[in-house]
Amino acid sequence: MGVIYVFLGLWCAVLPQKSSTAVGFELQPGQGQSEFFTVYGGLEVGIGLLFLIPIFVKGDMRTVLLACVLLHAGLVGFRTISFILYAEFATTTYILATLEWLIFLTSTVLFCLYKTKQCAQ
Repeated sequence: MGVIYVFLGLWCAVLPQKSSTAVGFELQPGQGQSEFFTVYGGLEVGIGLLFLIPIFVKGDMRTVLLACVLLHAGLVGFRTISFILYAEFATTTYILATLEWLIFLTSTVLFCLYKTKQCAQ
């Protein structure tokens, strides 16, 4: 998960025109470019690094799984509301929504399994 987020963040930072077009954004010179570079580039790289913590710090899986659940709960919640509020979505949006739901559900199951395992010990 972490590697995917780092990759997506770098893709947004290095190829902002291509990546923004893929998700339906039109970058405005200056302010829009800076915002996309920062939020889609920097924030996604930061999230990716957060998800990579267990590689470097043993025993910190619970916090990272919880962060993944909470982050993706926000994404699927807001994405679902956006489907009610807005119309005319490209296929990319539906693909992203599906991936967000899969990540949310998978991380929720993994978090519950990890939590149950920890309680049993």
